[in-house]
This record gives sequence, C-alpha cells and structure tokens, in this order.
Amino acid sequence: MVTFIWNIIILFVYNLIAVLILVFGVVLLGFSKNAVFSFVVLFVIVYLIGSVYINIIWHLATVVSVLEESYGLNAMVKSQALIKGKMGISVGNFLVSGLCLSGIQLLFENCLVHRKEDIGLVSRIGYGSLCLFLLSIQMLLSLIMQTIIYFICKSYHHENIDKSSLADHLGGYLEEYVPLKTKDVQLEQYQV
Repeated sequence: MVTFIWNIIILFVYNLIAVLILVFGVVLLGFSKNAVFSFVVLFVIVYLIGSVYINIIWHLATVVSVLEESYGLNAMVKSQALIKGKMGISVGNFLVSGLCLSGIQLLFENCLVHRKEDIGLVSRIGYGSLCLFLLSIQMLLSLIMQTIIYFICKSYHHENIDKSSLADHLGGYLEEYVPLKTKDVQLEQYQV
C-alpha cells in the first residue's frame, strides 16, 4: 500500500510539472502554429516515455515490496536499480500488457456499451463474462510476468536469490494455513 501511495505522489508531481512545462512552453512560443505544434508533439513523446518509465518502475516495485523487506520509496529506488540493463524486456512486457488491456476494453465497449442493435440479455451476460474472464487472465499473467522480470533483473545484476529466506518471507502470508494430512484428503474415509 505504501508503494502504491508513493507512486500516486510521484505521478501527481510528474503530471503537475508536465502541465506547467506545457503551459509555459505554449505561452513562450506565442501564436506561431508550427512552433506550438512541434513543441506539443515533442512534449507528448517525452511525456509518454517518462510515464511509461515511471509505470515500469512502479510495477517492479510492487514485486519488490512483496518479495523483499523494502516498501514505498525504497522499493521504487530498488526497482529502478534492478531495471537497469533489462529495460527492453520491461518495456516490451508493459506494452504487450497494455495492448491486451486495450483489446479487452475495446471488445467490451464494442460488444456491450456502444452496440447499436439489441442483442438480448443472455448474449450481454455472455460477452460480459467473456470480458471478465479475459481481464482476469490478463491480470494474472501480467503479475506472473512482473515477477519473472524481477528474477531476470536480479540474475542480471548477479544478486543472490536466497530461496530459503524467500520461502520464509512468503510463508508469512500463510500464517493461518494448515496443510491437510493425506488421510483427510481421501474421500473414502468420510461417512455420508
């Protein structure tokens, strides 16, 4: 949660600075349409690159905050250090994940929201269920890919991945879990 709050703060400051630069740049350039257009195009490209970079670091920071004892700004700094050298894989994963989300959203909008003809209640429920299923699968695959990228980056920087301490750390999430015994799993021992 702390990492998420820090990401919101960083994105808020980033967007505030971007708006100030955009307004200041347009005011400085005056009414020259070509200069303003060129500035806005260049600004949008730089803004999108920065936004993608911040989001990639945040995605890796969420994995760092789960798998390590680092939260918030420390997790963001750690993920920024980890991502160096493997930026291409991270950008590719982020863009593919974003394209999949956009595809699911377009499917939902075209099949359910902006559909001109009436398709009936059963079809609407079917399309909605399909979109929900696709969105759930995409989110799970995205989380798995972020974790894989974390381990790739750790390996690239020759950082030690201590599996026993990682298992102990993740075991804290299973405090109330009691493993079933073999005799409890067998159905023939239960009386109906």
